[in-house]
Amino acid sequence: MSDEKAQPNPYKKGDRVIVTLSDVAEGDKLFARMPDGISAFLSRRVSDAPLAIGDEVEAEIIKIKKSYLELFFQRLIKPSELRSDPKCEHFGACGGCKWQHVKYDEQVKLKEKKVRDALIHIGGFETPPFEEPISAPLIFGYRNKIEFSFCDKRFTLPNEIEEGRKSLDFALGFHAPERYDKVIDINRCEIASDDMSRVLEIVKSYAMNSGLKPYSTKDHTGFWRHLAMRKAFHTGEVMVNLVTSEYLPEVLEPLAKLLVQSLGQNLASVVCNVTTAKSNVSFGESEYLLHGKPFITEKLGNYHFRISANSFFQTNTLGAELLYGVAEEFAEISGRETVFDFYSGTGSISIFISARCKKVIGVELIESSVNDAKANAERNGVSNAEFFRWDMKDVRDVLKTIQITPDVIITDPPRAGMHPNAVKSMIELGSQRIVYVSCNPSSLARDGKLLAESGYKLEKVRAVDLFPHTNHIESVALFRKSNEN
Repeated sequence: MSDEKAQPNPYKKGDRVIVTLSDVAEGDKLFARMPDGISAFLSRRVSDAPLAIGDEVEAEIIKIKKSYLELFFQRLIKPSELRSDPKCEHFGACGGCKWQHVKYDEQVKLKEKKVRDALIHIGGFETPPFEEPISAPLIFGYRNKIEFSFCDKRFTLPNEIEEGRKSLDFALGFHAPERYDKVIDINRCEIASDDMSRVLEIVKSYAMNSGLKPYSTKDHTGFWRHLAMRKAFHTGEVMVNLVTSEYLPEVLEPLAKLLVQSLGQNLASVVCNVTTAKSNVSFGESEYLLHGKPFITEKLGNYHFRISANSFFQTNTLGAELLYGVAEEFAEISGRETVFDFYSGTGSISIFISARCKKVIGVELIESSVNDAKANAERNGVSNAEFFRWDMKDVRDVLKTIQITPDVIITDPPRAGMHPNAVKSMIELGSQRIVYVSCNPSSLARDGKLLAESGYKLEKVRAVDLFPHTNHIESVALFRKSNEN
């Protein structure tokens, strides 16, 4: 037996400690290192002001684990030099832009580190080969789609306590964090365009004076449900989608006229989507056109895309062009290659790269997206792109019928990543290069590990920021088939 006595644990539950935050962690937690080197993960109340890397804080120990501590925030002692003054008046209450108090350059560094850490710790890549990250062209006013919810219960902010400042039984804005029954009444969203904020003001005033109630998530009654808006950055066209519980033209048509008077020719479309669903979604069971046309037109590169109220489209147009440009560069296409585009959606990547390919084949499970992709290709005169409705898990069997082998594969899966069988199908196609476009670093790392285990080398990675002031980050990775196999 060793003569050395076991060292007593220096920490006790309930103790107060002072730490400096050094990294972000999963969820909304932050990371700190204790003086003796042990890791600590700090959480806070939703109502607490957001914290930043470099903040010195006092925290209470709430759990003691073998290799780490869990802390709970008590007070800010010294603010970080990396902090920035938030632009939004709703910051701290609204959960949308949680990083707005951090300098933007630092946001990009943290996001790239998030991708790097996932590739190292989940994917097992010892030194991931990163290229310089790409910052967003706009850090405010960048979203081409925004959606607000009506509610009969307003979430009261500290500066709204004065009685009578705002009605407690009406709100139009975003759901408060962790509260599905209450909505923060938003005056202006800083990541939306000026046109969208003008529409918000008009619709809010009109709805409040309409005599019709906002929707209640408790008893599922009320007329006004959602206000969704889209803006095409290259054409300037705006769409307003009013989501209601029933269609009342005598109420909605005067509102559409007010919007036309305010926005003029930029207002290309006003539609009403009617839904009776109890779930809190803005997809309608039926749609009515109140003004203009049932879609707006946007450009990506040299191509035009029709976007309807319920279409999927990247929410940052200028950022998407940069993202697709990186994917095209990593694919190393010269005009001789056949490219497979997996999870092709409405065909935006396929069409964007089509001029530099011999042939593009898009694969997508959702039938409506496949139909949209075909229509977009035809509208743009793209004749070398074909789109198929296939399940990625079975794609290797289906592709045997058309007997085409891809030179390059581009895959842009949803946040959950690819099913292991889909990764297996993709590997069996034998493409020399696989370009993985990811909106989730953990999924990229997990699927990338499967590719590496099957003989594909991670050659380069690049982070592309499409969502400033949030913790979301896009990335593009190139995997090249090893010649040794």
